[in-house]
Amino acid sequence: MKKITTVKIQEKKDSRKKITALALYDYHFAKIADQSEVDILLVGDSLGTTVLGYENTLKVTMEDMIRHTKAVKRGTKRALVAADMPFMSFQVSIERAVENAGRLIQEGGAEAVKLEGGEEMLDTIEAITEIGIPVIGHVGLTPQSIHAFGGYKVRGKKSYEAKRIVEDALAVAEAGAFCVVLEGIPLEVAKEITNRVKIPTIGIGAGQFCDGQIMVFHDLLGLSGDFKPKFVKQYVQLEDIILKAAESFVKEVEESKYPDESTSYSMDKGHLRPVKKKV
Repeated sequence: MKKITTVKIQEKKDSRKKITALALYDYHFAKIADQSEVDILLVGDSLGTTVLGYENTLKVTMEDMIRHTKAVKRGTKRALVAADMPFMSFQVSIERAVENAGRLIQEGGAEAVKLEGGEEMLDTIEAITEIGIPVIGHVGLTPQSIHAFGGYKVRGKKSYEAKRIVEDALAVAEAGAFCVVLEGIPLEVAKEITNRVKIPTIGIGAGQFCDGQIMVFHDLLGLSGDFKPKFVKQYVQLEDIILKAAESFVKEVEESKYPDESTSYSMDKGHLRPVKKKV
């Protein structure tokens, strides 16, 4: 089992082999996903909406990210483990960004960090990569900016906006990121970026022309409730299976069918003594 590194990710683009990535947040899912030979496991700040029940990603903290990155790292042997830098962990100052990136590596066990933003993040990305921390860029629809965008909307449908996203991706690559996530943009824009940047592009809602694709593991497994963006493909409906299992458990307990003798413990023979009745 060969360990995936940033060098191998670049080699995949150079040889035109597709890159795969999954966003997940715990030990057991990481252990299962790692066996699929996925290339990158991203501990995304999407854990805010997927696991913690927040309405968006903005409440996720560094402590949240470090805790979940540790869990994913413990379940991973092959894939490259990357971690999102949460809201306000890198926007305040370059010094704080470098410090928090270091925490995700040193405390969380991540092997790379991801941060949102384009040209405005150029100096920050440069500073983080200069101390030896690999960076994944993220342009297009950036969830930490939903209030500025007016919600989760596809970006780049207008020519002026598409031009800005292309420039952002070029800036991220120039700053030293080893790959860039393209989220929620038209496939034509993603294709142009992929053709123009030397680093790999990882799409999520960006069409088929990217060098690779990432999906939230819960979406892939059908564990996202009613939330199902156009780009999501559910490969199984675990939510229905889990609900049926829970309902069966409740019914069997209520009907005294569980536990039974086969799922109960007994004393060793010869050690069972009758209970003396009190006179």
